[in-house]
Amino acid sequence: MKFRNIYDSRRIWKMVLLAVSLILVAMFIYFSNTLVKDLAKQERERMQIWADATRELVTSNDANVDFLLSIIEGNRNIPVLLVDDEGSIIEQRNFKLPEPADSVKMLDEYSKVNKDFLANRLKKLRNSSNKIDIEIDKYTHQTLYYEDSNVLRRLAYYPYIQLAVMLLFLGIAYFALISVKRAEQNRVWVGLSKETAHQLGTPISSLMAWTQMLESMGVDKEIITDMNTDVHRLSVIADRFSKIGSMPDKELTFINEAVESSLAYMRTRIPKHVTLTVHADDDKNCGVMLCQPLFEWVMENLTKNAVDAMEGKGSIDILVTSDDKHAHLYVKDTGKGIARKNFKNVFNPGFTTKKRGWGLGLTLVKRIIEEYHGGKICVKESEVGKGTTFAIEIPKIKC
Repeated sequence: MKFRNIYDSRRIWKMVLLAVSLILVAMFIYFSNTLVKDLAKQERERMQIWADATRELVTSNDANVDFLLSIIEGNRNIPVLLVDDEGSIIEQRNFKLPEPADSVKMLDEYSKVNKDFLANRLKKLRNSSNKIDIEIDKYTHQTLYYEDSNVLRRLAYYPYIQLAVMLLFLGIAYFALISVKRAEQNRVWVGLSKETAHQLGTPISSLMAWTQMLESMGVDKEIITDMNTDVHRLSVIADRFSKIGSMPDKELTFINEAVESSLAYMRTRIPKHVTLTVHADDDKNCGVMLCQPLFEWVMENLTKNAVDAMEGKGSIDILVTSDDKHAHLYVKDTGKGIARKNFKNVFNPGFTTKKRGWGLGLTLVKRIIEEYHGGKICVKESEVGKGTTFAIEIPKIKC
């Protein structure tokens, strides 16, 4: 329960940090968009002044021509189209016109290429709100169309570019931290495993010597046989721990035989009200590269978990089959099941639904199958109150 509480608290902190990050990003985008709107408003005011100067220049006889022209000429950033009543373009400013082809280089700026370009821009601008009507007199009207300046356009995209950069940075930082964390966990995991194997070595050697002594003293051979079986079992467990942290040696093994061998020890030790059945098609028996001691650890963990989930009463069905590329194992029990939201969480270190447990069994199973054997494991299906099916996939060598 301690590990589970730590896992839950970490999960809550991650959710809190994510929520805070999203709030900060939302505030950043909001303020940036507000700035863009303010700048767009200022540009419209500038265009209104430009339009007023144009009207004053045409209608007033005593206008300060130099001053009005300076206003009109002062616009060097905002693309502008001045259009008459008939829709013809009177003047354009600050548009980046396309380079004419060699065949039309002798034509002036109002060549067909530029006219088509400006006509297309005008067509788009007619559907926008960036326009100002200019009433020259009762019979003459003009319309000023304008686009957002390059500065405004860049500013409009700027928060999203910053957001992308921020997310990229957070992603890199997150994966870097995860990698460091996993490396640290691996070192602790490997160190603990090696130390456990080392510590088990001495008492196992002593037990072997004691069984030999008891046998020489005439103790019942059946008792000695049972003791040797358990001592050998301890040796197997120590050997398993010693293999953690380095790529174990694998041998070509037939999958059906590997499963039966892995379950041989468990068959005599599961409760009598639990039935363990293996469904293996001999025609599907295929070769896989396995480290048999670690594979036995996988099958025993899954079997023990199934027995615990059924509380000593129910059935475990193991289906062994294969396709063109993989051997498939399905371990199905009739236990209490797993909620769908926890299908992936069950493989996380420290996650457990047991009152007593460290939550490391399925983490170890996943590591053995995926890292040491290049396979996959997942919760194929589960229903609370009815049972769970685990699916294992291991690359096939030959049939």
